[in-house]
Amino acid sequence: MNKSIDMICPICGDTLNIYDRNLSCLSNHTYDIAKQGYVNLLPVQNKHSLNPGDTKEMLLARRSFLNTDTYLPISQEVIKTAKILLQSTPCRKIADIGCGEGYYLEALKHSIDNCDCIGVDISKEGVRMACSRDKDISWVVSTATCLPIETNTIDLITAMFSLVAENEFARILKTGGHIIEVTAGSNHLIELKQIIYDNVFHQSKKPASIGDAFTEISCDNHTFTFTLNNTDLVNLLKMTPHYWRIKKEHREELEKTPQLTLTADYWIRVLRRK
Repeated sequence: MNKSIDMICPICGDTLNIYDRNLSCLSNHTYDIAKQGYVNLLPVQNKHSLNPGDTKEMLLARRSFLNTDTYLPISQEVIKTAKILLQSTPCRKIADIGCGEGYYLEALKHSIDNCDCIGVDISKEGVRMACSRDKDISWVVSTATCLPIETNTIDLITAMFSLVAENEFARILKTGGHIIEVTAGSNHLIELKQIIYDNVFHQSKKPASIGDAFTEISCDNHTFTFTLNNTDLVNLLKMTPHYWRIKKEHREELEKTPQLTLTADYWIRVLRRK
């Protein structure tokens, strides 16, 4: 658990301090640091289900797929953008909201000098898995709509294929701080969708409009192609909700596909806190 990241109690909003193996506030709300190194700051009242977020099977598939570095070009573009945004900031504090099992934040931390990082996800299983990537990152179970992070303390937020919670992101960012948002483009994995669905309707996908607290600095579309063997192809599908929605015959067809060339189509948008 990184002491340089300022966290607050999700119940009362008071500052959390680290005492040995737990975090505690002045109101005596106490949260244990798990043996893996993460802390659960998701109160029961903020849950919408017993085990919110991605399942263990989805996360294991995601870790297996991402560890092939098939999506390394996405990570590299985010790192390049982050270096530019943080070049005049001496001590950098970075938050990855919706961090999943930690692939993107680990790469970012290892590429940025003098930075302290926090990864937040609503899935306890995902955060537990993320701990094995880097013990110096603060890994936290929480919801993006009620972040346990001190106001005006973060220099950069990354949202990798996850929703931007405008109010909370604006609250925790310093004035002039930035968001790097990655979202799927219109043709992202289109070849996969053509196998698993009877009909694929064209959608014009662009990042959603943003509130008055932010200025859009850039919004660029990126594409590349990649070829997967059957094992990686099935992992790619399992790490998305598509796997659990498709018809049995389509799933079986995909599981028999020896390899497939796919399109990665995504947007990288940079927003600045006014």
